[in-house]
Amino acid sequence: MRILTVCLGNICRSPMAEGVLRHRARTEGLAIVTDSAGTSRHHTGEAPDPRAQAAMRRQGIDIADLRARQVLPADFDRFDLLLAMDADNLHDLQQLAPDAARRDNAMLIMDFAPRHALREVPDPYYGGDAGFDAVYRMLDQAVTGLLAHIRHGR
Repeated sequence: MRILTVCLGNICRSPMAEGVLRHRARTEGLAIVTDSAGTSRHHTGEAPDPRAQAAMRRQGIDIADLRARQVLPADFDRFDLLLAMDADNLHDLQQLAPDAARRDNAMLIMDFAPRHALREVPDPYYGGDAGFDAVYRMLDQAVTGLLAHIRHGR
């Protein structure tokens, strides 16, 4: 299974999502290849936001090795699932998809956390540390649902 997580700049939400997914897959012994990307190329080559890295370190997860990149049409061939953090990024992904069948592989990450009140992961970039911690908790819940989905072969 190959999973790409996607947000706007690929320095906050999507690398955090990749970090949670990568960590949990390793811990649970699941063969999942992860990557993250942004719909914008603005931060290409940059490391995750220091506040995102700090929030993840507080959970025992290191994402310092990740670097921002822009999502490409070829990603629809390389990944089984493309998980957007919000509706705007999902729309951008769907517009990038080469065809309808592969467009269906793009969805909101919070679709895997149906009991959570929010359907979109808010961008913590303009806030403080508490926003990054809240995003971590949302992503952890979504990844729990995603891994259950994968384990049950849905």
